Order: sequence, then structure tokens, then C-alpha cells
Amino acid sequence: MRDENEKNLFAQRLALAMKAKGYEAKPSVLEREFNLNYSGKPMTLHGVRKWLIGEAIPSGDKLLTLAKWLEIPPEELAFDKNILKAIEQRDSKWRQELGYKDKEVFEALINLSPSNKKLVRELIIALSNQHKK
Repeated sequence: MRDENEKNLFAQRLALAMKAKGYEAKPSVLEREFNLNYSGKPMTLHGVRKWLIGEAIPSGDKLLTLAKWLEIPPEELAFDKNILKAIEQRDSKWRQELGYKDKEVFEALINLSPSNKKLVRELIIALSNQHKK
């Protein structure tokens, strides 16, 4: 019983985190976005559906990928029942620091295809890493 409850709670936190990031909590969306961010063997639609309906919890490496994509600490995705507070704090910071020009960039990014989003994300990370040197 406890195991089933943990799976259901994980499914609820995953769906909530996806919605907070602006994604529909649907298996097709999760499959696409997860596989864009995961370097291992791609997940199937059936596999990610199990996560969303509370039939399974992903393994550690997959959980880390989900947490990184959803921008939340992995332990909050895996264990914390009050994920809303962390999401609200993150979103509040974004609202305070983004100007209208930044918002235009993000609007344009949202409208890109998944493969182009991945390209832009990789470019930004590469430029950010270069700036740190």
C-alpha cells in the first residue's frame, strides 16, 4: 500500500512540475521532452505514461534528468509533498529579474520546435560556460 501511495504522490508531483513549467501533463509531451534531455536509451510512451498515472517511479538517472529539465531539486520531485513552495519561489525570482526584452526572447523560444529549443538551450549553456572561464 505504501509503495502504491508513493507512486501516486510522485505522479502528482511530476504533473504539477510539468504544469508549472508550462507543459501539459500528457504522456506524449513527457516522452518528447524527456527524450530531448536524456542521453540514455529513449523512453517509450508507455513507460513515461506509467510515471504520470502512478504505476512506476523512474530510476535514479531518469529522475535526475526529469529534475534538471523541470528545474527542481531531485529530492523534491522524488519525496517532497509540498513542491508548490519551491516552484513559487523559483517563479517569483524569474518575474523579478526578467525585463520585457527577455520575455520576448522566451516567447520566441517557446514557439520553436523541440529540436530547435534543444539547439538554443545548448548554445546558451555553451556561452554561459565560456563566460565562466
